[in-house]
Amino acid sequence: MEINQLLDLVIERNASDLHLVPNHYPAVRIDGDLYQITTLPILTKEESNRILTSYLTQEQKEELLSNKELDHAYEYNNSRFRVNTYFSKGNLSSSFRLIPNKIRTLEELELPIELNEVINYSSGLVLVTGPTGEGKSTTLAALINQINIKYPKHILTIEDPIEYVFPKSKSIVSQREIHNDTHSWNIALRSALREDPDVIFVGEIRDYESAQMVLTIAETGHLVFSTLHTISSPETVSRIIDMFPSDRQSQIKTQLSSVLRAVISQRLLPRSGTKGRVVCVEALFNTPAVASVIREGKMFLLDNMLQTSESEGFIYFEKYLAQLVKDGKISRETAELYAIRPKEIKKFLIV
Repeated sequence: MEINQLLDLVIERNASDLHLVPNHYPAVRIDGDLYQITTLPILTKEESNRILTSYLTQEQKEELLSNKELDHAYEYNNSRFRVNTYFSKGNLSSSFRLIPNKIRTLEELELPIELNEVINYSSGLVLVTGPTGEGKSTTLAALINQINIKYPKHILTIEDPIEYVFPKSKSIVSQREIHNDTHSWNIALRSALREDPDVIFVGEIRDYESAQMVLTIAETGHLVFSTLHTISSPETVSRIIDMFPSDRQSQIKTQLSSVLRAVISQRLLPRSGTKGRVVCVEALFNTPAVASVIREGKMFLLDNMLQTSESEGFIYFEKYLAQLVKDGKISRETAELYAIRPKEIKKFLIV
């Protein structure tokens, strides 16, 4: 087996991921489900180590041995893959994520029109959240590319690695990859303001320092997009505040209430009666009432605001689930399984 032969299978089967783990068959993820390819031989330790180092540069090999894991990108057959190579029981394993060549629009992704609002902001912080593999990068690429098409801006991205490559349009786009174009997230964030950006995409808020930098950049008149691995809007707000020491949290609540523009939380759900998945969304916008709640630290009130502020563009996850059931896009069982608030979904599913 060679790596390119395996990646051909990913492309041919329209899979999202390829997993190579010693003592297992190669496996692909299709529409969220993992399938082992039993027509191929089980991957031996020796074969795994050979395949997963065959295409790496010497610098990447050294980094992998030093850090015991490596995030990188790999291009093959006009396709781009985000790759994480890591050690498992002393042997190399890897996960490849196929990045589509075309950046789809919000309409093509079946995302609600309310999300179009965020591309018109001139400053502040927009967060797209959800577990790993739930389409956050795809949604962010759609939003940022809309800005790229609509406005003459300088868009700066800081990624590990670069995923979607933005086409030439009205904006100019500078895409920086950790290790290839900069030594670290924090160095790149510190230098970002000297690069005259209008819009900044930070691949992920990872820790206290990156959270502080993102808030500061948003506060200085830039539009910042980033991600967190949280499942709801209220949890996202609380997670950012909890990243900071307790003696700073009062100040951060005030700062966040000022710079936050929107939190978009999403999951990908199995579509009813056909292949593929459909996105379910929750959206919280920072109205004066929301800003007041954040400043006062009363995050428990945000759930109620999500339910009662549809006129201001808010989307409550469970209401959106129920609408997907009504539209025949997902089953009732799927809605109950994926609900963030199990008691609430039953209320909305009552006919």
